[in-house]
Amino acid sequence: MEKFLTLFIGTFTTMLAVINPLESLPIFLKLLAGRDDAAHRRVARLSCIYATILIFFFLVFGTLVLRLFAVPLSMVRIVGGIILMRIGFSLFLPSGGADVIPPDGSAAADNIAFVPLAMPLMFGPGVLATVLGMCSLVRHPVADFFSFTAIPLAIAAAMAVTYLTLAYAKRLMGRIGPQGIDAATRLVGFFVAAIGMGLIFHGIIEALQSYRVIAAT
Repeated sequence: MEKFLTLFIGTFTTMLAVINPLESLPIFLKLLAGRDDAAHRRVARLSCIYATILIFFFLVFGTLVLRLFAVPLSMVRIVGGIILMRIGFSLFLPSGGADVIPPDGSAAADNIAFVPLAMPLMFGPGVLATVLGMCSLVRHPVADFFSFTAIPLAIAAAMAVTYLTLAYAKRLMGRIGPQGIDAATRLVGFFVAAIGMGLIFHGIIEALQSYRVIAAT
């Protein structure tokens, strides 16, 4: 049970930090400028559904591919940690999300929900690194199936919070404001960078132990 809670909390907080729905609020509102609340909720729902399908597809087949090619889990942690650290540091800089907004604001809601909201804003390299990094913590998914279920449950919970954030984007934007979102994004960046550094550290230690450079504890 302790491992289940650790995986759930770790995956949920990391996913939410990497997706960072607060940073997507200005983009979401600009894409849906002039549309009513019902349209906002519909696009938010569709984008979260699309992103969830992509994440679960990668969760199943990405893990199988890595095991098929016998990629060491320690290397998965190191690469995933590097990606998360890069994303964390980039969140300290001014947002570059404006370049993913389509030049034509009249795009269909379904298209907007998939690109750019679901991909790349929700389903990007940070999410992939998080999924692989957390899966690498479960050495035997079949034997330890109960603990492994914490990962998909945490993903679903993170996407539910993301949906609520986007569905009520107008209210949140009015209460938090651009400066509040900027401050929260920078704090999230620090959190993501720290998680990435942790994955790198544990991955290096595990790699050194597997090659018998240092003694296993």
